[in-house]
Amino acid sequence: MEGKLGPRPDILSVTGSSSIYQTTQFPSSMIKYHNYYLLLRVEAYFGACSHTADQLDMAAAVQFSGLFLDTVLRDERLPVQIAAMDAYLGVVYPHSNHCTEVFEIPAGTPIEKAKQRDALIADMADIQASRQVALIGVVNPLVEAIQQRGGICLPCDLQLQETQWGEAVEPDMERVLDRADSVICTAMTLGNGTFDRILERVGERKVPLIVYAQTGSAIAAQFMGKGVTALIAEPFPFTQFSAAASQLYCYTSGKEKGDAYEL
Repeated sequence: MEGKLGPRPDILSVTGSSSIYQTTQFPSSMIKYHNYYLLLRVEAYFGACSHTADQLDMAAAVQFSGLFLDTVLRDERLPVQIAAMDAYLGVVYPHSNHCTEVFEIPAGTPIEKAKQRDALIADMADIQASRQVALIGVVNPLVEAIQQRGGICLPCDLQLQETQWGEAVEPDMERVLDRADSVICTAMTLGNGTFDRILERVGERKVPLIVYAQTGSAIAAQFMGKGVTALIAEPFPFTQFSAAASQLYCYTSGKEKGDAYEL
């Protein structure tokens, strides 16, 4: 709260606060995703946290606009804390100044953009044939991208029971973390409190961790080289909310800003 990283949180105001409930269902899929987001606008950045319906009431957003960020950071609810810290770090450490490379997804349909995004995630994960890849937070196009590269996907999710192709989804992440040669997780794990355990387990087993982050993307960037091998940061507006071109901010350990990715 002392502003050691940059501006003090008590002088940064939340000028806008939004709750969004959005569903997604791709053609030919029977799976409907139910997505809840809290967004906190601070200066030029939207702090974001995806959460479950029981974690935060949709009416909560009315409480935060007009408050200084230090007050919001003290909220007892984890999704609020994550969105507020993401907002602060997004102002102090803009992705455009600190990422390794910016990747642009061209304008397109939701499924076109999802497939390109998930192909990027799979490529950054450097998936090798027959290697077991834990996917914590199941997105069907990413399951497909892992399998297309010869990887064996170990899907894990608290909300889904099976993939689009009928493969069972494991609810207990410990089981997939014990088996995986590498791990891909979404930053929703920040919002449900499981991210620290994932970091601990990949450190113990010395396996790579690749994070795809809409939630808390500026927070996840602070863990580069501290357990996170690569990060694909997607701050708001997310690809599913825009038909226009979208920018993803890619971080890779051992690379300097401006190094090119071979995609």
